[in-house]
Amino acid sequence: MNREPAVTSWGWAKTKIGFRPEFLDFDRGLRVGNLEPHERITRILKAALEAQYRQEFVTERWGRGVYWQWIGFLNRANRNAKPVSSHVSFGCSKLFVMIDTDDRLFKCGLQVERGYVRPPADARECRLRADWDWHRLRAALKPRSPLDRELRRLTRDGFLVQAGSWSEPHEFSRRTLPAPSVLGRTLDRAPANEWCGFQLYYAMTQEDVRRMSGPDLIETMMAIFEETRPAMDLTLQAPLGRPVAAE
Repeated sequence: MNREPAVTSWGWAKTKIGFRPEFLDFDRGLRVGNLEPHERITRILKAALEAQYRQEFVTERWGRGVYWQWIGFLNRANRNAKPVSSHVSFGCSKLFVMIDTDDRLFKCGLQVERGYVRPPADARECRLRADWDWHRLRAALKPRSPLDRELRRLTRDGFLVQAGSWSEPHEFSRRTLPAPSVLGRTLDRAPANEWCGFQLYYAMTQEDVRRMSGPDLIETMMAIFEETRPAMDLTLQAPLGRPVAAE
C-alpha cells in the first residue's frame, strides 16, 4: 500500500500484543491454537476492531484444530438488522484474513458472500436470501458509482479483486479490473449450485510477512481493514463509519 495507516484508537493495546510473524504459516494456515490470549490473532483483531469502531464484532472461521485457513469479522449491528437472516453470518459483509496455501499468500480485506442460489439438500440454510448484503454489493456496481471509485482507488494501491465461484474465481488487478457492468455479469454467471463470493484484498508474500514484527503486522491488517471500510460500508445495512479517533 502507498498510503499511511489510518489513525487508530487502539494504540494502547500494542504493548500487549504477543502475535508473531511465524503464526502466519504458509503451509498450514493461521495459527490460533496452543497460544495465550494475547498471542491469538482472533482476540487481537476483534479487540482492535471493537476499539476502533466502537461496535461489537462477531468472529467467524473456516478450519479446525490449531490452524485455520480463514477468519472473518462482522459487526453484530449489521447482522441484527437483517429481518430474515439475523441468526446467521452468511449474509453479512466481513473483514477477513486468510492464508492461501496454494498460492502461498496472506490475504486481508473485505469479503461478501452470495452463498447458493440452488443449495444442496444438506445446506438449505446457505441459500441466498433477500436481506443478504450481496444484493447491496450487486446494486452498487454501477459506472462512476461510489463503489466503482473505491475499487479503482484500491486497485491502484495494489489491492486485488476476486469474483465468482470459489472453485473457479476470477481475479482482477488495476490493469484488468473491468467496468462495473462486466464485473456484475461475472458475479451473475457464477453457477447457482456453487458457493460464490466477492473479495477485495491486499496480498502479502511469506517474505513480506517475515520482514515485519508481530505488532507491525497487526497494524498493517488494521490499516488494510480501514482502507476497505468505505467499500464495505456501501454494502452494509448498519455501516461501520469512520474510526472513532479519526472523526
